[in-house]
Amino acid sequence: MSVDGINPLEIPEQSVSHLVNRHPWSRYVALGDSFTEGIGDPEPLNPGGYRGWADRVAEELGRGHEDFAYANLAIRGRLLQQIVDEQVGPCLDLQPDLVSISAGGNDLIRPSGDPDALAEKLDAAVAELGSRGATVVLFNGPDTASSVLNRIRGKVAIYNENLRTVAARHDAIVADMWSLRQLADPQMWDVDRLHFSPLGHHTIAMMVLDALNVQHTLEPLLPKDLPPRTWREARSSDLVWAREYFVPWVIRRLRHRSSGDGITPKRPTPGPAVGPNGTLLPHE
Repeated sequence: MSVDGINPLEIPEQSVSHLVNRHPWSRYVALGDSFTEGIGDPEPLNPGGYRGWADRVAEELGRGHEDFAYANLAIRGRLLQQIVDEQVGPCLDLQPDLVSISAGGNDLIRPSGDPDALAEKLDAAVAELGSRGATVVLFNGPDTASSVLNRIRGKVAIYNENLRTVAARHDAIVADMWSLRQLADPQMWDVDRLHFSPLGHHTIAMMVLDALNVQHTLEPLLPKDLPPRTWREARSSDLVWAREYFVPWVIRRLRHRSSGDGITPKRPTPGPAVGPNGTLLPHE
């Protein structure tokens, strides 16, 4: 397969890495909630202590592009309207040519979450984000049949169909989480069963790069099957999960508090995601 009329087999090996990362973008800004912040993918060397799919995508986009810059404005716990109010304006001020926005998941978990009303809010945000020529990437929701979020599966499916309409209207790219069947594997999820594990974030990053039609160096990982558990072990695990994760989540909802209270964006200004030699860079 040739790239811009060049056959990779006919050029020196050291030049292939440049072709792998060829793309038109120089400034990427990620918007959203805990999913885009990277919760579930801890990395002490990263800003905020998390990595996540967006950092992984930016690392790949930045390889071979000295002028590539990346900002991440996502904050855990944010509802769609909060993301629109708090992040869209600052994003536009950064003048990105690539934007990703994942929003609505925290709304749909709530009994009052209306997938049709959410789509209308998202439509206006996408129109604004794309008004200056930036490529916009939207995320639909994953198929939650295999997770604790199964009870909202119907609402997620409706929201996803609305989101495709929004994407088509504004010529946005859909990062198709619903069709990513690998996410059915329990090892793709964090211990809290609400966020993705490092393996899940890695898998999602590959999907996003593929959606952008960008060749990359990420390789699919084949997780080992979990050993079978007895009924008693499974029940014990469910009780521990409920005590440590579900009950605190319910208490926050009752107190009208968010896990993102007091949290600031981990990468508020654009900066390089990787150094000249491909190493991870801290963000100042």
